[in-house]
Amino acid sequence: MEAINNLLAVGAVEDVLFYVFAALTLLCAVLVVANPFNRNPVTSAMFLVLTIISMSGLFLLLHAFFLAAVQILVYAGAVIVLFIFVIMLLDLKEEQRRKIKFFGLAAGLVSVGIVVSIFVKSLSSIKPAAAEPTLEGETYALGKLLFTQYTLPFEIVSVLLLVAMVGVILLSKKKLE
Repeated sequence: MEAINNLLAVGAVEDVLFYVFAALTLLCAVLVVANPFNRNPVTSAMFLVLTIISMSGLFLLLHAFFLAAVQILVYAGAVIVLFIFVIMLLDLKEEQRRKIKFFGLAAGLVSVGIVVSIFVKSLSSIKPAAAEPTLEGETYALGKLLFTQYTLPFEIVSVLLLVAMVGVILLSKKKLE
């Protein structure tokens, strides 16, 4: 009985849920890119939906209910519908395995290394600011921080999303013969 009480402690359940949602987010994100089950792009889009839903679970654990709702409504709803619409408009069939181009692979690895080093450098230079206590679910402080202190990262993420969409279109283009 005492073991059950220890398991149901306030922090223990949240910790377990955090690890479950984090593991699901990482697993589904890997399956978006390296899908061993099916080479169909729609399957990857569905794994992206699962990734987004798992991330909204992480937002719920942080008591960021507005962000969780926006994550599901905007990303899992509108963006995924757009991706699936583009996939169906391009009439993509099951992807065939291509030969690996070593120059492209090397350039991609160098690019990823540069982006990771920029992230590590920027994360190491951040000093945590004291947060003002606000009402739970209030979005004014979030919007103020997002569009004042974090404007550049916000714009970088939007450009990355645009580049990702253009990259998907370019990668899925059929060769003209």
